[in-house]
Amino acid sequence: MVAQADKSVPALQARSLELAWGERGRVIADDVSLEVRPREVVCLVGRSGCGKSTVFHALSGLLVPRSGEVLLHGEDVTGIPGRVSYMLQKDLLLPNLTVLDNACLPLVLAGMPRDEAREKARPLLERFGLEGSEGYWPAQLSGGMRQRAAFLRTYLMDNDVVLLDEPFSALDAITRVEMRSWFCAMVRELGLSALVVTHDVDEAVCMASRIYVMSGDSARKVPSAIVGEVAVARPKDAGEEFELTPEFIAAKREVLTLLG
Repeated sequence: MVAQADKSVPALQARSLELAWGERGRVIADDVSLEVRPREVVCLVGRSGCGKSTVFHALSGLLVPRSGEVLLHGEDVTGIPGRVSYMLQKDLLLPNLTVLDNACLPLVLAGMPRDEAREKARPLLERFGLEGSEGYWPAQLSGGMRQRAAFLRTYLMDNDVVLLDEPFSALDAITRVEMRSWFCAMVRELGLSALVVTHDVDEAVCMASRIYVMSGDSARKVPSAIVGEVAVARPKDAGEEFELTPEFIAAKREVLTLLG
């Protein structure tokens, strides 16, 4: 469904963003620069309240930066919503819609007849681990299944760049491990590029090829900034044992050092 991108151009790029709420509002983040390459999972890590979600609002076009620009495959999309897919921390499934109707909601909102939207979404249910649950209500699903349904809905927005704001934070520890592995595999399979916000350093090192680290504290009114980038060296044969490797420990140590 998603068109293949030019691998020589970043899928998503932020250049020197200065972010504030309101024209005369306090600066929340300054000089934010980052990039996500095609088919890459990148994490943005920082303490609670440092402005990670504000950066996401700018990248998704919901917040216009005071200065700087956002590029999508080299095209300036600063302040233009709807060009990337954005999955929030809560799944936000509508309780009065079935799993199938929740999933195909972006297609319906785009003007596709509901029956046609259902037929387009239905073949993807098995691929997303939702086969047999299309008629369930959200209240009948486990936390992991709800997040799968939410990700399918995000995928059907038909953008090849996805932003995920702490998507696994509400899940139990075992389900979180399963979901983050499943998500990274799906990103590769579907040809997506993903930027994931988290404050869980272990999660970031497990998921990402690169990690951007943000500093700052909104409570102390200190503008946030990206203070470093950590490349994660992942042994090809590590598999599920990656968290036990020296490479994992080294990357985690570097992130924690940048966080201070």
